[in-house]
Amino acid sequence: METKEKNCYRQTKRDEEDKRQIIIRLNKIIGQMNGVKKMIEDDRYCFDVLSQLSAIDKAIGSLSSKLIDHHLHTCVVDDIKKGDLKTVDELAELFKRFN
Repeated sequence: METKEKNCYRQTKRDEEDKRQIIIRLNKIIGQMNGVKKMIEDDRYCFDVLSQLSAIDKAIGSLSSKLIDHHLHTCVVDDIKKGDLKTVDELAELFKRFN
């Protein structure tokens, strides 16, 4: 997760396997979205389109949960150990966005 901070971005270092897994999930979601676009272009039945959108929503939710879990166990814990509570405020804002 990047947040803008004084004209620069904070970074989260991820190991290569984590990046690979995230990119695989993102590519799958992009493929699903392209499939829905094609369904619309082909005038497919609303129920079928909505079913695919529901699957995409679940895939995005699952990826978001994985990233939140990683963020909590790495970035948030590290910042709290350093006495930087700004991350707690960011986390509160993040939870508002997901509700």
